[in-house]
Amino acid sequence: MIIRRSPRLPSIVLSLVMLAGAGLISGCGSNQDSTPTRLILGFTAWPGWLPWQVAKEKGLFAQHGVEVELKYYSNYTSSLLALQTGALDANSQTLNDTLISISNGAKQTIVLVNDNSTGNDKIIAREGITSVSELKGRKIAVEPGTADHYLLLLALRQAGLGPKDVVLEVHSAEAAATAFASNLVDAVCVSTPFTTRALQRPGSHSIATSAEFPGAIPNHLVVRPALIDEHPEAVQALVNTWFDTLRWIRDNRDEANEIMAKASGVGVETFKTYAAGTTIFTHRQVVDAFTPGTNPKHLNYQAAQIADFILGTGMIQSRPNLTGLLDERFVNAVPV
Repeated sequence: MIIRRSPRLPSIVLSLVMLAGAGLISGCGSNQDSTPTRLILGFTAWPGWLPWQVAKEKGLFAQHGVEVELKYYSNYTSSLLALQTGALDANSQTLNDTLISISNGAKQTIVLVNDNSTGNDKIIAREGITSVSELKGRKIAVEPGTADHYLLLLALRQAGLGPKDVVLEVHSAEAAATAFASNLVDAVCVSTPFTTRALQRPGSHSIATSAEFPGAIPNHLVVRPALIDEHPEAVQALVNTWFDTLRWIRDNRDEANEIMAKASGVGVETFKTYAAGTTIFTHRQVVDAFTPGTNPKHLNYQAAQIADFILGTGMIQSRPNLTGLLDERFVNAVPV
């Protein structure tokens, strides 16, 4: 069973609006307050979000005139709830989790695509289980209402099974991995770095990954719409910082890996193995993703597909309103 929990602005025009909001340009006789906007940005140990830790440690947020408190959550679901309740100004979260929040009444807007999961979300089974179809009647640990839950449902459907064909054990991602490693369940669906813990169980192995479902798990920077209304320059600063951080990582790979490995709680060599399973988007790929289209690389298409699927499986009670979900202005205004 399923466990339920509860015309575009031209870039130059937007840039001028952002600068004006930041007090970097002004009218005659005006006296803008130059105090940096203070934001709280949430993230968890997903490899595609760990560059935010690099941005903080290397002072890249400050270079863009925004003061960011980076708040790490060991429990991903807690970060989702924090954004819903206003405890965060922005959060790092998946598309399907954002849609679930919106269906429950939250007001949220996606302003950046960080990456796509291309293998770092895995269904891991005990010895003797070699395919998803063999999970029928088995106990599976998963954090409900998350991207891993969504991946599990996709894989079950592909194997001709439904949620009623398995027994779901409700855990946080960390606890799910521990339960599996401790022989308490037959399988687990988690993302890195928790996959490393799960695979410590002798004989365990992956039977399905997000690589088999291209585009199904995009990961994002999501903000409260009020932040866009009140401080568009701060949102632009966050987006600009992201791309500057990717450039810094490219030029300082060893130091960046050390920072991100430490943040994820694994060694550098283990962290390096996560690279292939997380496809960080280039600026061009981000712009393309925000451009409306009719295949999985376009967010409007993927959002509609995910909304229909999670409604049909009972993860949500009403289809989320996708109006205002995507705001491409900020990625279009990034200096390149």
